[in-house]
Amino acid sequence: MARDWLIEGKYIEWCSCDLGCPCESMADPTYGQCTGLVGFKIDKGHCDDIKLDGLSVLATFYFPRAIHHGEGVMHPIIDERASDAQKDAIFYILSGKDQAIGTMFQIFSVILETIKDPLFAPITFEWDLENRRAKVEVADTVRAHSEPIRNPVTDAEHRMLTVLPQGWQFHEAENVAGFAKGTGPIRFDLNRRHSSMAHVAWGPKGLVHSYSEYKQKFGRP
Repeated sequence: MARDWLIEGKYIEWCSCDLGCPCESMADPTYGQCTGLVGFKIDKGHCDDIKLDGLSVLATFYFPRAIHHGEGVMHPIIDERASDAQKDAIFYILSGKDQAIGTMFQIFSVILETIKDPLFAPITFEWDLENRRAKVEVADTVRAHSEPIRNPVTDAEHRMLTVLPQGWQFHEAENVAGFAKGTGPIRFDLNRRHSSMAHVAWGPKGLVHSYSEYKQKFGRP
């Protein structure tokens, strides 16, 4: 039986593509493969009557080609503060079960071939969209941070937005310079590669806000 759920909060990703990831504009990954880290912190969320507020969820990943070709490997990392009921709710959401075709978690359920045993651990999750800075850490597994892209001539901070009115991950994201190192089951070392930061709201039918509603709710910093 389908469960009633909604999560709203802060989304971030790091990947091995160059700044301004071509995958988000329907092109192939910069270097052929795709690896990195994705995560979100739930500001407000529930699954049936189970509250999910304040919990963080991460996953490291690897795809040998563009993600739509599948064969992906993922390692989920769940906030150790989650109760058993909250863990069950989070894994139900991540599974893509009972979700509309073409929505974020449903897509991942199709393109992932291998899921490593989950890790339950303390997660450092710092996120400042206005200043375009973030930091995520899990001891002995992953360490990542993002900062503004800089002009290579003047060193001034440069702002670059990705706007996807029909997006499946987000509608609008700040592109930032990402630095991430994976030392767990999926290993990578990314230096000044692509990173995105976005406000998100997801439910069983995908992004909850239309792009116009999104702009009214969050505006542009």
